[in-house]
Amino acid sequence: MDFSFTEEQQMLRDTITRFLGKAYTFDTRQKLVSSEQPWSPDVWNILVEMGLTELPFSEKAGGLGGSIVDIVSVAEPFGEYLLIEPYLSSILLAGKALELGENDISRSWLQKIISGKAIGAFAHEEGKGTATTALVEFTAKDTDDGYMLNGEKRLVLGGGEADILVVSVRKSGRAGDTGGIALMLVDPKAEGIEINAFQTIDGRSAAHIKIDNVMVPATHLLSEDAYEALSAIIENASIALCAEAVGIMRALLNITNEYTATRKQFGVPIASFQAIAHRLSDMKIAFTKAQATLYYTTALAEAGRTTSRDIAIMKGQIGKLGRAIGEGAIQSHGGVGMTDELIVSHHHKRLIAIDAMFGDSEYHLRKVGLN
Repeated sequence: MDFSFTEEQQMLRDTITRFLGKAYTFDTRQKLVSSEQPWSPDVWNILVEMGLTELPFSEKAGGLGGSIVDIVSVAEPFGEYLLIEPYLSSILLAGKALELGENDISRSWLQKIISGKAIGAFAHEEGKGTATTALVEFTAKDTDDGYMLNGEKRLVLGGGEADILVVSVRKSGRAGDTGGIALMLVDPKAEGIEINAFQTIDGRSAAHIKIDNVMVPATHLLSEDAYEALSAIIENASIALCAEAVGIMRALLNITNEYTATRKQFGVPIASFQAIAHRLSDMKIAFTKAQATLYYTTALAEAGRTTSRDIAIMKGQIGKLGRAIGEGAIQSHGGVGMTDELIVSHHHKRLIAIDAMFGDSEYHLRKVGLN
């Protein structure tokens, strides 16, 4: 297997890194997170102009036909600069679900999302163990006019600002059954929908959404038997999340190396102290393991050979290693490493949030018998 990026992928990666290095400094990001805006419309528009919102979709759907390797190549710099724009939620989750639709409504919404004219949100998490894809309790009952929806979705990224929601529902069976799960489009402005928006610990916009007796027309059904498709969407999004985590780990390693080489105690750099040197060595080993796991799993996905076990090993390993690197970076910086004034703590909080999404490291390692 070839674990290197192509020349085109490396060029795209370098272009994104240069842009974010100028336009997305830590101070700029902090001002944005502290403002009332959930993300920067200017940055989002530039990502659209770069073609990044078209990248994951097939040419038939109006995209560029990019591969999972293309997504990984851009997700790493997104992590390094702690991008809060809704690429994961609107493009890789809601957008990929919309690509499943075969009518004019789904195609229209997908084109709006790709062009940056609309934002989608993916409502799947229910706060009751939905790291297992089949644990969906949110109900959709057949009626003469379509479907009657009832339930609650939690931690919906971008849910407070979304123009359209993609919701996982259960049409039949009970939680845990792989059959009976569907994906539907829901208008967030419909009567009977209560949206409680908030900011997550890593500075992103999210919402808890309650849906009470909301009627959805039959044309809003994206996928009738959606378990396999839903699992594939979440698995690919997990690879992108892990790529973001590896980008964060690289940034933490570089920041910590620079800090310990310049911070002096007793007239010498603290990197010369045995305890610090050993910690830095452990961090470098952890990063190498995380990057190798990510690239190996991505290569498997590119070849169409990934299994749920491969995804679980990747998610479990990178979640565990990311926490170790984040904690090592904070310990090396001392007390100041825990403050909001330093980017180190923000990197660590993002790593914790990434670990929690779609099942944390303990869940995935236990799933494959490694914990």
